Amino acid sequence: MKTIIITFNNVSDIAMLYREFDLEQLETQYSPSSCIDDINVFIQRYVDDSKSSALWAEQHQSLRSNLAYGDSEDELIDMYLPTAKQAKGKLQVYIHGGYWQQLTKDESAFAANNFQQLGCHFAVINYALAPKVRLADIVEQNRRAIAWLYLNADKFGYDAEQIYLSGSSAGGHLAMLMAQTDWRQYGIENGDFIKGICAVSGIYDLEPIAHTYINEPLQLSEQEIQTLSPIRLSTPQCQVIIAYGDNETSEFKRQSDDMARRLDCASLQVARCNHFDVIMELSDANSTLCQQVIKQMQLA
Repeated sequence: MKTIIITFNNVSDIAMLYREFDLEQLETQYSPSSCIDDINVFIQRYVDDSKSSALWAEQHQSLRSNLAYGDSEDELIDMYLPTAKQAKGKLQVYIHGGYWQQLTKDESAFAANNFQQLGCHFAVINYALAPKVRLADIVEQNRRAIAWLYLNADKFGYDAEQIYLSGSSAGGHLAMLMAQTDWRQYGIENGDFIKGICAVSGIYDLEPIAHTYINEPLQLSEQEIQTLSPIRLSTPQCQVIIAYGDNETSEFKRQSDDMARRLDCASLQVARCNHFDVIMELSDANSTLCQQVIKQMQLA
């Protein structure tokens, strides 16, 4: 695949790199940590809350960890089983963010106990990261993971036709692409088993980040930008929640609003949240964002 190489012939080219932004401004726009004081505070919350979720689930004998959906050491899923008296038979799948370059399933289970107590199965997908693999490979791994979850539904006791996805940042991008997949290529004839998506602070058009330092480990090709940008693909046939925090850059907000318009749905701006803690609302059944997911899954 051809790698994009950007050259500048004059100062005006640099000034108009993308939309109204020059390079420095564009890189700031796509650096969500520019809106907060210390990203490590939020990453540590992911770590601590996910460890607590796993420990709680283990104590309740409701965790099946490191389930292999492929041959790679990275291709693993953690499955959290419902602990409510009456299971709903529905699966919520979380796809983590990290600009396709950071984090794992082990820092991404912070919402697991909430959904367990709501009567749902909750799965967290692990996948390989750039630059070890290309973005196209990451997308393929997640598709294989979703197919594995569909085909193994009976083994864990949820309805294969009641699968819902959520994802943050890069995970929002990946979740949207899952609903834009031809599942017949994965041995699944019924292609509408994904019933809902909650995409939070996602990247839906890859073009602007191809101009920035974020692209250094990704090395996006022109083909990847065209075929892996959700806003350029067919409209998903399931319900979609598009959300972001009120303390985010204008570009992250624009991307979400543009995607929502494309889907003809409302975008939800969550008050008092930034790019990193807005997804933590899925841990609280009474939060604004989680209430939307509960409604989407028809759990209430």
